[in-house]
Amino acid sequence: MAAKLKKGDTVIVLAGKDKGKEGTISSVDPKSNKAVVDGINISIRATRQTQESQGGRIPKAMPIDLSNLAIKDANGKPSRVGFKMDGENKVRFAKTTGDVI
Repeated sequence: MAAKLKKGDTVIVLAGKDKGKEGTISSVDPKSNKAVVDGINISIRATRQTQESQGGRIPKAMPIDLSNLAIKDANGKPSRVGFKMDGENKVRFAKTTGDVI
């Protein structure tokens, strides 16, 4: 099935500790149905110092479930994603405004 949310989409968080925040998707894992969003679901990870990187407590964005994300439409509001045929091409569109994404 075609992906409703893809890498690079601007999304709004619908549920969880970061509800209402927005960010861009940096990666999507369709197998586990999760996505990593920049600046959302931040967790502190302790890492050892290496020759290349400084050690310490480093903030890292953890995966969030796709059901807790909604794409941001042209009006800046959360929207669901639908599919329609545009000639020979299948395109995604925002259900609130009807605009092609």
